[in-house]
Amino acid sequence: MALLEYSEIKPRKFIVYNGEPFEVLTAHIFRKQMRKPVNATKLKNLITGKVVEISFGASEKVDEAELEKQEVKYLYSNRGEYWFCEKDNPSKRFQLPSETVAEQLAYVKANSVIALLSFNNRPISLSIPIKVELKVTDAPPAVKGNTVQGGVKQITLETGKTINAPMFINPGDTIRVNTETGEYVERV
Repeated sequence: MALLEYSEIKPRKFIVYNGEPFEVLTAHIFRKQMRKPVNATKLKNLITGKVVEISFGASEKVDEAELEKQEVKYLYSNRGEYWFCEKDNPSKRFQLPSETVAEQLAYVKANSVIALLSFNNRPISLSIPIKVELKVTDAPPAVKGNTVQGGVKQITLETGKTINAPMFINPGDTIRVNTETGEYVERV
């Protein structure tokens, strides 16, 4: 494992803190009056999902987490159980808990290939693309009138997720969605 200086702890990096893997969400280096610089970070525990705020001093170093990536196929979900299999071997099936993957799978269709992140041979998270293309299954008709601020309506995607989209989106359209923010990007 590589050691990271306090100034190298930046967003989108994975570190080991107290023996557990964390993803760095935000990092801000600042100096209070005459003191030494400090890196104030928000870290998300990849096992429990809890977000904590930790400050690293100028003399502190942390280990960079070595996460293994493996391509897996998302099969289906049933009663809160999420089932996957190895990409090339459908007979090797496994299940992941809903606390770990439910939020990310709201943008993934069944039989899609995605990356599974593992820490010490223990599956901890999924890595899905930042933008995905999904089909609109349900959208109320556009209403003429109050569209001065750019009207939006709530639509349902083929995965069952509901998001806000512009008035001109209709059922059957394919749209691009940002999976990090959950927002509409464009019509495809």
